[in-house]
Amino acid sequence: MEDRSDPVSGPEFMQPSSRLDVATLPAANDGLCVPTYPLDAIGIGIVHLGPGAFHRAHQAEFVDRLLAGDPQWGICAVSLRTSGLRDALQPQQGLYTVAILDEQVSYRVVGALREVLVAPEDCERVLQRMAAAQTRIVTLTVTEKGYCLDTHGELDRSHPDIVHDIASPQAPVSAIGYLVEALRRRHAAGHAPFTTISCDNLVDNGMRLRDAVVRLAEAQHDTPLAEWVSKNAAFPRTMVDSIVPATDDALRHRTASVLGVQDAWPVQRESFTQWVIEDRFCNDRPDFASVGVTLTNDVPAYVRAKLRLLNGAHSSLAYLGLLMGHQSVGEAMADTDLAAFLRWLMIEDIRPTLTAPPGLDLAAYIDEILQRFRNPTIRHELAQIAWDGSQKLPFRLFGTILDHLAGGHPIERLCLPVAAWMHFVRRRAQAGEKLVDPLAEQLLAIGRQCVNDVAHDLPLFLALDSVFPRQLGNDSRFIDALAQAYDCLRVKPELIGRVLRETHVSVR
Repeated sequence: MEDRSDPVSGPEFMQPSSRLDVATLPAANDGLCVPTYPLDAIGIGIVHLGPGAFHRAHQAEFVDRLLAGDPQWGICAVSLRTSGLRDALQPQQGLYTVAILDEQVSYRVVGALREVLVAPEDCERVLQRMAAAQTRIVTLTVTEKGYCLDTHGELDRSHPDIVHDIASPQAPVSAIGYLVEALRRRHAAGHAPFTTISCDNLVDNGMRLRDAVVRLAEAQHDTPLAEWVSKNAAFPRTMVDSIVPATDDALRHRTASVLGVQDAWPVQRESFTQWVIEDRFCNDRPDFASVGVTLTNDVPAYVRAKLRLLNGAHSSLAYLGLLMGHQSVGEAMADTDLAAFLRWLMIEDIRPTLTAPPGLDLAAYIDEILQRFRNPTIRHELAQIAWDGSQKLPFRLFGTILDHLAGGHPIERLCLPVAAWMHFVRRRAQAGEKLVDPLAEQLLAIGRQCVNDVAHDLPLFLALDSVFPRQLGNDSRFIDALAQAYDCLRVKPELIGRVLRETHVSVR
């Protein structure tokens, strides 16, 4: 989708020869913010594990807005695997650009990363930084895989990284291992523990992280440490939200044209950004609320609203949109039948299952989500949103369906995106295409057996106990509604709009 605010005009654009750093930092203007604080005056109070694009576009940008008034909260970014970020940002003295994508694109040069370390190359320095008394917060964006959890959400002691960290605790390789060893050193030195803030999309992320840290300490036969962590350390739950497209050459060109210098690794995000943190800290913290972070005692309510309204709608849009021949979120939202269906799904089917926490207006939140989906400056591929459906649907849609069944309410609309996922799997399998999903092999085998007949196909999917909970798989109301939805979506793509309209009318 074309970005009409893009200042770059064609292939004749030449990259500037100078590199972004303190000496070449341009002056601020209406579309560009730059640090208003001296970089050499910033202390390091936060260590972040896993400084990918999301962290740099999200948490680091929040912190950057704090530093002019409170310079003690600079970030040491720790890459647990590769040196690419350090190699890109070290010549730039840690500076990089965030492009904020909306109808009008704006830019912010961030100076919050005052140090970038590569853990495999400098394990001891990382541990020293985490164990230092001035480090009061450790944040993480390491993806769900980085927590080394088993299928029950508990520490997987058979995971190769955990096996290593049990045997060699002073030279860890996992994020959990670094946390345990750093806390061990703080305990021995008489320092208070740091507050550990997971910013990954795990349900009850703080609780799961705390449990993993305690379990690894116990596995390392350090019961006093496990007890000290359990009693004194804080692992607040969080919710984070912002769309962060991958960095590409087009972004590098746009950024260079605005700054007049090269930025080796800019990042980009939508204008909407949200960070909700449970107000539970065991050490000092900055004034997060002053820069828009929500501190609350009810993070689960925010998570539930996001999972069901934002993520549930996103998955619904992806599977139905792909079935209708659309490729991106913007294209799908331009389909009036699909957009109307999605809005009605959110208002009539999902919203009634939610209790809004203080400060969250669900009606306004729905409007904001739909506006975000229509953002013309972001092209978000539906196929990418469709990844990992077997893992996402139980959290994004099944809980809502179960609530409706418990209340005796209709579920026909809610079953359409579930049926669309099944058709997505069937079509990919029979076209010989790749499926990105932890259950890809099993799902593709099912898809190849399908004959596009509900009586034959539906039992194959419902037999997936790891996807469909017994409460659903054994409920005739769900089976009947899902069968009806699957059968409706067997029609040609050009007729699906009519199916959505008819479902919209009949369920009302």
